[in-house]
Amino acid sequence: MSVSAAPLTISSIVTTLRAAGCVFAEDEAKLIVSTAADPAGLAAMVERRVAGLPLEHVLGWAEFGGLRIAVDPGVFVPRRRTEFLVGQAAALAGPGAVVVDLCCGSGALGAALAATLDRIELHAADVEPAAVRCARRNVGDAGRVYEGDLFDPLPGSLRGRVEILLANVPYVPTDDVELLPPEARIHEPRVALDGGADGLDVLRRVAAEAPRWLAPGGHLLVETSERQAARAEETVARSGLIPRVVTSDELYATVVIATRPSLPLSRSATASG
Repeated sequence: MSVSAAPLTISSIVTTLRAAGCVFAEDEAKLIVSTAADPAGLAAMVERRVAGLPLEHVLGWAEFGGLRIAVDPGVFVPRRRTEFLVGQAAALAGPGAVVVDLCCGSGALGAALAATLDRIELHAADVEPAAVRCARRNVGDAGRVYEGDLFDPLPGSLRGRVEILLANVPYVPTDDVELLPPEARIHEPRVALDGGADGLDVLRRVAAEAPRWLAPGGHLLVETSERQAARAEETVARSGLIPRVVTSDELYATVVIATRPSLPLSRSATASG
């Protein structure tokens, strides 16, 4: 579907977006108009949205945690439900906490947590170069962003010091990726969506390494689906972490919080168990 060459008005944009299948055409039209720099840019943005690009990629930003997070084409769009994970992390973190944001994507989680808490020591990492470039803009002076696979690029000095480990790992089972909306399936990197056969492959890798990086009493927080929560709990428990599941009905969010014990179990306690 092409966009008319006639001057664009809010009403004509709404009509065009609605015809393209945009459910929230009125809201989207207002956002596009308020973001466009000039009439030519406005027409181009409407054209891209009609072609199926995610609204956030069209705008160049997503609202998350009260912030405008820059989101470039090809970068995973932060979901509003993940604000619940950030809220849980904020409740657990103290002033000056050492925070790591793995699979950081645009850096939205770390940036939002840094904006909420005072003087955290923030480190973030992602394997996608486009995401790393985006995250560095969003995190800015609030922390450091590294390019690499999970823990690999992090400085070794963080081992045993991390108080809050955010890991918004991909958790869509491979066979379900094709069932996702085209906006995600076509325009977001598959590595940010595909969690392997049961959706827990990346979580297993994170959980296996997390005890080496967490401080005693430190917390790993991961988002998952309601149907995967029990298996996600079992996965982190096998690594010696103590898990619990928290949910938000409002945001349709499920988060596993796994805590490294403050003290190791004694031999006698282990034997009696």
